[in-house]
Amino acid sequence: MQSIEERLANIERKLDIQAQEAKNILTLEEVAEYTHLSKSYVYKLTSKGDIPYYKPNGKQLYFKRTEIDEWLLTNRNKTNQEIEREIATKSVLAQKRF
Repeated sequence: MQSIEERLANIERKLDIQAQEAKNILTLEEVAEYTHLSKSYVYKLTSKGDIPYYKPNGKQLYFKRTEIDEWLLTNRNKTNQEIEREIATKSVLAQKRF
């Protein structure tokens, strides 16, 4: 059975997550926590121009949650079913040409 301290820590962690999810603008630290990437790697992504960010005061980095979500969902891998469908479609089209 969990101790009161463990249960309280768990509740606090969940509240922190809920508060973070309500924010539309995130800091570098929050993006690192949200994406489970290290801060140095997120910073590297910004310097390479691979992730969208804002730098209004020339120092602090800010990120829009919606843009981070879109970035996280790039380079989607197709399912086996989608690949098989594409192969079948291409096969039918190739047969029609001959």
